[in-house]
Amino acid sequence: MAAQEIESGTSWGKELWDQFDNLATHTQKGIDFFERFGNFIRDRSAIEVEYALKLRRLVKNYQPKKSKEDEENEFSSLIAFKNVLKEVADLAGQREVVAENLQNQVLQNIMLLSKILREERKKALNQGAGLTQSLHTQIGTLDRAKRSYEKAFREAEKAIESYHKADADFHLSRADVEKQRVNMNIRNSQSEDAKSEYANQLQITNKQQQQHYQIALPEVFNKLQELDEKRTRGMKEFIKRAADVEYEVSPIIARCLEGMVKAADSINEKDDSMIVIEKYQSGFQPPGDIPFEDLSKSDPDASNNSQTHNSSTGLNHMTGKGTTKDKLKKRVGIFGIFTGNKNNLSTDGLKEDFSDLPPTQRRKKLTAKVQELQQKVAQEQAASDGLMKMKGVYEANSMLGDPRTVEEQLNESVNRLDRLRHELGRYQKLLEQANNQTFIQHSPQSNRVTQNGQRSSRHSNGSSNHENSHEDNGEDHPDDAGSLSSSSASPESGLGTSHTSLPGSGQGSTNEQPMNEEYYEAETPLGTCRALYPFDATSEGSIPMSEGEELQVIEVDQGDGWTRVRRFSSKGWEEGFVPTSYIECTLYA
Repeated sequence: MAAQEIESGTSWGKELWDQFDNLATHTQKGIDFFERFGNFIRDRSAIEVEYALKLRRLVKNYQPKKSKEDEENEFSSLIAFKNVLKEVADLAGQREVVAENLQNQVLQNIMLLSKILREERKKALNQGAGLTQSLHTQIGTLDRAKRSYEKAFREAEKAIESYHKADADFHLSRADVEKQRVNMNIRNSQSEDAKSEYANQLQITNKQQQQHYQIALPEVFNKLQELDEKRTRGMKEFIKRAADVEYEVSPIIARCLEGMVKAADSINEKDDSMIVIEKYQSGFQPPGDIPFEDLSKSDPDASNNSQTHNSSTGLNHMTGKGTTKDKLKKRVGIFGIFTGNKNNLSTDGLKEDFSDLPPTQRRKKLTAKVQELQQKVAQEQAASDGLMKMKGVYEANSMLGDPRTVEEQLNESVNRLDRLRHELGRYQKLLEQANNQTFIQHSPQSNRVTQNGQRSSRHSNGSSNHENSHEDNGEDHPDDAGSLSSSSASPESGLGTSHTSLPGSGQGSTNEQPMNEEYYEAETPLGTCRALYPFDATSEGSIPMSEGEELQVIEVDQGDGWTRVRRFSSKGWEEGFVPTSYIECTLYA
């Protein structure tokens, strides 16, 4: 029947008569692909078994503990949750049924058909190889017969030429001429025999070749076509069968889901509230008003007894069964404020806002973070849009899938998108603040802030005067950078460099003169540091240094990436800021 269908339709034997090797490769790849589909069914079945096992473990882990008191007064939410667990256990059972049917009804048949196809292919290829070898043998015989005929023909022509030369030569005897004539006749006879053999072998070869390419080999190719189509039909049938396995359990799964909805509808918050009242109601009456006692008109002993009685009665009401005493909590002192600040510093220690980096590096990091979050938001938005489209397709055609399976993924995607947008907004705000600060921060000193929000300098009386003016006026200055730049203690006035004002001068001096060494003796350095790289001061408040130079540490890094140091030069002592990453510090114990 299959052979007749092949003959009536497109035939490999007719259309692909010279593609033996390619057909052998194609059928091998087809069977390999078919077995790979079987491996897919096997792995899917294993996943179904594992899923069912995890569902049962989930039900077991979340099964509420049974107690006599809970059984008497069970909340409707607890009862509903137990029913949900039962439905989930039933779902696990259906997944086990799916796994079992996939193994018994699909996987086993795939393996059996694959074995049959391999055997049929091997048999057909062996038959085709035998036919091809037989034809090649006959062609070899024909080639040998042709070469023999060619050799005999050349020798016959040579013998004829020799005879004509001898016959024309009058110096040869008749015996010699006769000898050449006999040799000529023998060679002609051998040539004719070789010619006949060559013609016979040619006829046999043509007949066998015609039989090979028109009948024998097409039959082999048709067998290969038949087994390949059988593989394709099997693929079609087994895919349908795998879908049927899902269809068979879908009604039961639908009933399980309906049971979950029914369990949810059974929850009644009012009934649960009544259960709480019944479970924890003490039965005592609230204490009444405490009466006023006039000690001038009553007996002191009686009043004391009455007060003692009222106090004990009140305490009894407050400590009745079903109530708890309020525990005294320690009041958090003023040091709790500093504890909170320390916690904030620990948050900065996580470097989430890159506040420990220099301004430029921080802006780069924040920009990269914003771009990364924007890309994540775009990807998540695309994924969310795809889920929405998939849900719409499922709702339009339920045969393609259940839209409820996409609902949970869609909700998770929306939540992730909200979190990403919130985080993106936070980092965009940090980036905007960092960009705004670039127009304010003219030197590393502008990053130094005290705990009360005022900028300060260790060596400038002008700074303290500036702070006092803030306290006297009682005004808030949220933007300290602007006021600082205009004050006498600002970095631009020379604070921290050779222009630093001397103590007691009130204002920073603009004359270039060495700082008083006695003044520095009053402040002990915190340690020493060595320059790892050369640094050129590009802004006021910073000082240059050369590689390997030893400097004194006056103030450690406050989280802005700059360290305050002191160096001795030809002009005297100089003080300013250098990048923390450019130095190696050794602090005193």
